[in-house]
Parts: sequence; C-alpha cells; structure tokens
Amino acid sequence: MEQPSRQRPGQSGLYYETHGTQGPYVLLVHGFLSSRAQWLPNLPALAAFCRPVIVELFGHGRSPAPDDPSSYTPEHYVDEFETIRAALACERWFVCGQSLGAALTLRYAFDHPDRVLAHVFTNSNSALAEQGWSDRVRPAMEAQARALEAQGRDALDEHPLNPARARRLPLAAKDALVEDCKLHDVQGIAFTGLYTVPDSSVRERVTENDATALLVVGEREKRFANHRRFAEENMPLLHVMGLNAGHAVNLEAANDFNDALSGFFKRNLSR
Repeated sequence: MEQPSRQRPGQSGLYYETHGTQGPYVLLVHGFLSSRAQWLPNLPALAAFCRPVIVELFGHGRSPAPDDPSSYTPEHYVDEFETIRAALACERWFVCGQSLGAALTLRYAFDHPDRVLAHVFTNSNSALAEQGWSDRVRPAMEAQARALEAQGRDALDEHPLNPARARRLPLAAKDALVEDCKLHDVQGIAFTGLYTVPDSSVRERVTENDATALLVVGEREKRFANHRRFAEENMPLLHVMGLNAGHAVNLEAANDFNDALSGFFKRNLSR
C-alpha cells in the first residue's frame, strides 16, 4: 500500500490521513477506543477506486486532546469534518462511520446533505439510541471519567472496550488497534464519554435523510436488531445489508464489507 498523506488542519484540529490517488474522497470515522487501525483491512479495496480519508477522534490515537469540553460535542465534530473537506478542496464526498463514528457521520449527512454523495454506517447503538438514553448513560460516563482520573492508563487497560479484549478480530487488525490504544489520551477518552457519547443519538432525525445510505449490519450483535428495524422502517433512501459478523463488522467480515462498499459507492458516483 502507498504511504498515506498525513495532515492536521490546524493545531487543535483532528488528525487525518489520505490514501489512494484517484476518485472521490471517502471520510472514514472510527468508534470509541478505536483508531485509524479500524480501517486497515478495508483500505486496499477502497483505495483501488477512491481516496479514503481516515480521521481519529479527539483523544484517540494521533489526534490532540483539547482541554475545552465543547471540542468533543457532536456538533463540533460536524464542523471538524467540514474543515477537512474544505482543506481537501472537495466539493462532495462519501462518508462512512463505525459505531460512535457512525453517530457522527450520520449527523454530518443530515446537516450537510449537499456535501454527501452517499453514506454508509455500521452497528451503532449510540446513533439510534431511544429518547432518554442520554440521561441513562450519563452516570456511567461520569463514573468512567472518575475512574480514568483516579487510575489513569490502568483504567484504559481494564476498559471492556479495550481492543485487547476483543475475541473475533483478525490478529493483524487487533494488534494494530492495541498498539494505537497506547496513544490514547486519558483525559481525551474521559471527555469523549462525557461530552460526545451522551448526546450522540440522531434517532429523532433519521426521517431527514436526503442522501442514499447503506447500513451494513453485523447480525451477530443481537442488541442492535431493534435499532436496525427502526432504521429500516423510518429512514428514507436506506439500503440494508446483513453480514455474518458482530459489532466490528468491517473487520470481522472485511472482504464482504469491502465488496458491499465498493459496489455501493460505484453505483452512487454520479449522484
């Protein structure tokens, strides 16, 4: 694979890198406690016809961890994505989000439909969380922040979402995620839990969707089944593909995921 172009749009901006040399840009946004390594098994297939743009969330991997809590709000992430798009001199692009990243790319697609050729998202319980979920999850995020403040990196090592605890990931991807986890900033992870996660749901906005969308479902994650059904029944212009995988569907079923995205993006190049 070619060496990526690494860029950071301003001292406080998100880290991102671009791959590929031709075709439309595709923004790729990972989930909580993940990193750029989330997309490594997908890059060769995507870079064959487009230019993937991998972003790392604040406090994750190579991105900074701002002290200002407002930097972590879903609304601010939408602005950050627009900053990256403008820096790339790209009028319209594809966007794709995984888990918490899907909550952010969905919000971006709803806020800026004129900038989106089409968009893809995977299992995201935060994106499609029911009304009242914010109040229910906030105490857990506050407890997580207290643990991170008191225990530092030890709390990250023991976190249930630490990639070292994953069971079904390909070994190379898991090793890369574990290495990137060492780069995470403890305060940045705490602030993600406090200021990104609780307000990430876009469930009440799915009827606003104005760009062709694809939901790639890891069907082995049973708790996502009701959210999938809700999206199928309420989101316009939505196509759904189920794969034999769990939450990290793009890693656990990488070849099928790559085929699904390649076909979907190519069908929507002229939108």
